[in-house]
Amino acid sequence: MPQAKVLSSKELRRVLDHVATRPHAARNRAMLLLTHWAAMRIGEVAALRVDDVLGKDGSVKSEIRLDAARTKGKHARTVYVSDRLRKELAAYVKQLPIDTCVDAPLFSTQKRTAFSGNSLCQTVNLIYARAGLEGATSHSGRRSLITSLASKGVGVRVLAAIAGHRDIRVTQAYIDVNDAMMRAAVELGG
Repeated sequence: MPQAKVLSSKELRRVLDHVATRPHAARNRAMLLLTHWAAMRIGEVAALRVDDVLGKDGSVKSEIRLDAARTKGKHARTVYVSDRLRKELAAYVKQLPIDTCVDAPLFSTQKRTAFSGNSLCQTVNLIYARAGLEGATSHSGRRSLITSLASKGVGVRVLAAIAGHRDIRVTQAYIDVNDAMMRAAVELGG
C-alpha cells in the first residue's frame, strides 16, 4: 500500500477552505491541524479529552501528555503544541457547549459520542476525498509535518521524538524527499 500523500501548504489550505464550508467546521479544522501541526496520530486525536488540552485556568496547554494506553506503541509521550495551534484549539474550545465536562471527549460525533480511532480515520479520509486530494489519508498530516521539518534541517532524532517513534528508521520512512530538498542540499555543498 502506498504511503499517505504529503500535502503542500497550498493543499492544506485547500482542505481547510473546504472544511470551512461544511458542517462541524471548527471541530474538523481542529482535528486536522492536530495531525498537521503536532504530528498526532488519528487514534490519539480521537482519544483526547478536554482536560488533556485545557489547563485548570481554562487556557490551552503548551504540552499534551498522552498516557501509554492512548498511544500506538503503548509508550507515554508528550505532544508539543505550537502557539498557532494553541490559538486554533482555543477558538475551537470556545464553541464547545458551556456544560462540557473536563473529562469529556474533546471531539464528538454528531451523536455526541466520542470518535473511535477508526471512525475518525474514516471521517478525515472522507474530508480529504471531498476536497479533491487523491492519496491523502489520516496519516498525511504526520507525514507532511515530518517532511516539512526535515526540509528545514531538523534532525531525525528530533523528528522521531515529535512523531512518537522509538526507532529513527520509522521516521526516515516518513520523509518524502522532493526536488526542492535535493536542490537545497546541493547548494549547501558548494
